[in-house]
Amino acid sequence: MYGYDQNPGAQQQYAPPGAQPPPQQQGMPGGGYGQQPPLYPEPSPPSLADAVRAFTTGSMSAEDFQQAFATSKVYCPRGDNPGFLALHNTQQPVIPMFTSLKELRRYAGKDSKYFVITGAEVIDLLPTGYGFVLDMEGEHRMVFDAKAVEQMVDFAMRRMYG
Repeated sequence: MYGYDQNPGAQQQYAPPGAQPPPQQQGMPGGGYGQQPPLYPEPSPPSLADAVRAFTTGSMSAEDFQQAFATSKVYCPRGDNPGFLALHNTQQPVIPMFTSLKELRRYAGKDSKYFVITGAEVIDLLPTGYGFVLDMEGEHRMVFDAKAVEQMVDFAMRRMYG
């Protein structure tokens, strides 16, 4: 059996059995045999900082914010022991979290220790009865009390299990 190049406009080139297809020519669309480039690139999701801004200004729904939060990286200050650092000098204990390393450094200093997890992991690992605050020193600070965290957990469970 013999094969030929199926790219539009290309001359048919016969190859002996077992031969490898010719490499894609530079500048030719498609990147390989039978592959077409996507017509429209996938839109990138908003950064967590953009989602916080949009949510606090009312231009993003709670569901869209939670979806953006779940897939975003969250920067958490840490101590010498594993786990979240909590602030207890508030009405309810809250855990400071940040949308970027820059925001964390603004709060905790340039030499502070931290770990990075996703928002979904935050929701999964946050102790019962704790809330969290995003970008404590930022322009769009957001506080989620323990009740709001419970609602986020319920929303995540409904999305996963129906």
